[in-house]
Amino acid sequence: MMMAPQQKIKAHHHNALYLVVALVMIFMTLVLALQPLYLRNVLNLGRENAGFVNANIQVLTELVDLLCVGYLGYLSDRFGRVPVIVAGFMLAGWTAMLSPFCLELGILFGVNGLVFFYLARAVMSLGTTAVWPQLATMAGDYTTEENRPVLLAKVGFMMAFGATLVYAVFMQLPRYAPVVLVMFIPAMMAFCGAWVAKHRMLDVALQTKETKFPFKRVKELLVNEPGMRLSFLSAFSSRNDMVIVGLFLMTWFIYYSDLLPDVDHNQAAAHAGLVIGFIGLVVLVTIRFWSGVIDTHGRAPTLVVGLFLSGLGFSIVGFISEPLGIWIFIPALFIGLGQAGCLLASQTLALDLAPEEIRGSVMGAFNTVGGIGIMFFLQVGGMLFDWISPTAPFIFTGLANFIIMAYGLMVLKSYRK
Repeated sequence: MMMAPQQKIKAHHHNALYLVVALVMIFMTLVLALQPLYLRNVLNLGRENAGFVNANIQVLTELVDLLCVGYLGYLSDRFGRVPVIVAGFMLAGWTAMLSPFCLELGILFGVNGLVFFYLARAVMSLGTTAVWPQLATMAGDYTTEENRPVLLAKVGFMMAFGATLVYAVFMQLPRYAPVVLVMFIPAMMAFCGAWVAKHRMLDVALQTKETKFPFKRVKELLVNEPGMRLSFLSAFSSRNDMVIVGLFLMTWFIYYSDLLPDVDHNQAAAHAGLVIGFIGLVVLVTIRFWSGVIDTHGRAPTLVVGLFLSGLGFSIVGFISEPLGIWIFIPALFIGLGQAGCLLASQTLALDLAPEEIRGSVMGAFNTVGGIGIMFFLQVGGMLFDWISPTAPFIFTGLANFIIMAYGLMVLKSYRK
C-alpha cells in the first residue's frame, strides 16, 4: 500500500518548519521595523515626508510580491517548495548584507542613498516572497483537514514568536549599537533559514502537471466557494494589519519624539517596539485558543469574530493622542486578538478548500490578494498619515475590517465550514 504524503512527515520535519517560520518572520519584521529608524538617523529623512516615503517603500515591496507571489506558488507546485524557499532565503540574505551601505553606495554612484534603499528593499521582498507563502502551503501539505488547525496554530505561534522577539529584543539594540550594525541580523537569519530548509525540510506535495498558472481553476473555486471568497477578502484586509502597525506605529513614535525634549529617536523606537511586541505576545498567547474556537465553531465564524476584534482595536487607536502613554496598550490588545483569529482562520479555510495538486497556486493567489490589500492600505495610509494625522491610517484600516466582517455575516447565512 502506498504511503500517504502526511505519513512521511516526522516530528523533526514539523520542528524544521516551525524554526524556518520563526526565522523568516524575524527577517521580515526586523527589516520593516528598522526602516523608519534607518531613514531618519542615517538617510536624514524629514518628518514632512516620513509617512509618504515609508509607505512608498513598503508599497514597492508589495508590488514585487504582487507580481511574483502567484507564479512562485505555481513554481512550488511544479518543482517543490524547498528549492523555492532556499533560493528566496539566499537572495534576501545577500541583499540584507548590502542594505546598511545604501548611503555609501549613493555617494559612490552619485545618487541619493534612498534610491539604493528602495532597490534593496525590493530585492529582499522578492526573496521573502519566495519563502513565507510556501511555508504556509507546506503546513497544508503536512496536515489533513482534521489536524490542520492545530498545526497552523503552532505555525502562527512561531510567526508571533519571531515578531515578538524582534520588537521585544532586537529593536532594543539600537539604544546600544548603531542601527547599521543591527541591520546585519536579518542576513544571519536568512542564511540560517536557507540551511535549515535545505537540510531539514521534506517536500511531500504532488507535483502538478500544469504547464502554466491555473487561472481558470482558481477562478472557478472563487466563484463556487463562498468560504474561499471570504478568506480572500480577509487576506485583502487583515494581512496588512501587522504591516500597518509595524510601519506607521513605529514612524509615529519616532517623529513624535521630536516634540519631547527628553526622548530621542532610539528611545521612541524601543518604546514602539514594546507596544508592537505586546501585540505579538497577545497573538502568541491566544493562537492555541483560536485553534480550539475553529474546531468548535468553524472556520468562517471564527474569521468573522477576528475581523470584529481587529477592527475594534484599530478604531480605538483614533482616540489615542499620547502614543508613549499606557493607553496605547488597550487597542494593541484587541489588534493582537483579532490578528490571531484572522491569521489562523483565513489560512485554514483557504487550505481546506484548495485542491491538493494546485494548493501552491491557490495560496499564491490568496497572497496576491493580500499583497493588493497591503499596497492599497499603505498608499492610502501614508497619505492619511501626512495629511490628516498619525492615527488616521489605523482608523481607515479598522473601518475596512468592519466592512469585510459585514460580508462575512452575510456568508454565514448560507455557509457553515
